[in-house]
Amino acid sequence: FFLNLCVCCNLIKVSVSTELGKVSRNCTEFGWSEPFPHYIDACLYEEGNSSHPDMYYVSVKALYTVGYSTSLVSLTTAMVILCRFRKLHCTRNFIHMNLFVSFILRAISVFIKDGVLYAKEDSEHCFIHTVSNTSVACRAVMIFFHYCVLSNYFWLFIEGLYLFTLLVETFFPEKRYFYWYIIIGWGTPTVCVTIWAVLRLHFDDIGCWDMNDNAAIWWVIKGPVLASIMINFVLFIGIIIILVQKLQSPDIGGNESSIYLRLARSTLLLIPLFGIHYTVFAFSPENVSKRERLVFELGLGSFQGFVVAVLYCFLNGEVQSEIKRKWRSWTVNRYFAVDLKHRHPSLASSGVNGGTQLSILSKSSSQIRMSSLQAETPAT
Repeated sequence: FFLNLCVCCNLIKVSVSTELGKVSRNCTEFGWSEPFPHYIDACLYEEGNSSHPDMYYVSVKALYTVGYSTSLVSLTTAMVILCRFRKLHCTRNFIHMNLFVSFILRAISVFIKDGVLYAKEDSEHCFIHTVSNTSVACRAVMIFFHYCVLSNYFWLFIEGLYLFTLLVETFFPEKRYFYWYIIIGWGTPTVCVTIWAVLRLHFDDIGCWDMNDNAAIWWVIKGPVLASIMINFVLFIGIIIILVQKLQSPDIGGNESSIYLRLARSTLLLIPLFGIHYTVFAFSPENVSKRERLVFELGLGSFQGFVVAVLYCFLNGEVQSEIKRKWRSWTVNRYFAVDLKHRHPSLASSGVNGGTQLSILSKSSSQIRMSSLQAETPAT
């Protein structure tokens, strides 16, 4: 809405008005003055609503920025834990790790996209899009963003497929299937995004490719996302049915209330892992319930990575027991190292480490015990 060409004039007031608001600038001998009022105060008023709709979008952006930041920190910590301990290296955790990486990439891509698209929003954004930005870097950012989002959805689908296959098949060759999971999780988004970029370049080469007005081309991205959501929903229902049958089996003890409690807990654990909450707005038109959709998918969805990291790493019993075991081992080694330092300063002052000191002491003590036993044993 701002005129970017400052004509040779002095103290001429230029104003741009629309149905939604009015923004003005002064053309001075030093160039254009700052716009007034601020675009947040002037743009995007709705009839019958005295609030500032643009402040709503700013609030949503702040919310999902906090959410993705929290998810990024927690997922990175979870990745370090799963990579650090060898006993946690199994097919199930490898799939979790790929899912964590997809969440990390999604968060990073969101931050990069916001930094590129909205870098100048304080001065020129009444409507949040970048028609004038046609740089290769901007379009590359959008391609990377769509790839990360697609990969995240596909790894959510793989989590559901893996768990369902594990419950259905008695003999499940996990390692052989894992390579197919890698191809599906990272390869299929590459194909989809490449096709989308080629179609945009030839048939809808407008701006930074951040607007998706051409519905046919947008379905190259939207179609696989909806397909993964719906297949995961079907798998989720199937897994719940299997869990009900297993919990109602006479081999499993417990009263009816404990069975339903375990079923409810299992269901709540599966919802963030499968991304079932995305089905709420999956098939609704994008212009319907836009505000609720933004809060639900961007605001709450940004914390999904944090929830997944907490449930499937930090609260995992196997992970907790391994961390406790390592902590006890480190504490014991540290205790003996300090004890040796006080009792045997000559050993401590030498370049021998704690493990070597323990081996020397154990070897010497065993030799002393053997010599004493030989002295006490009568000769035959």
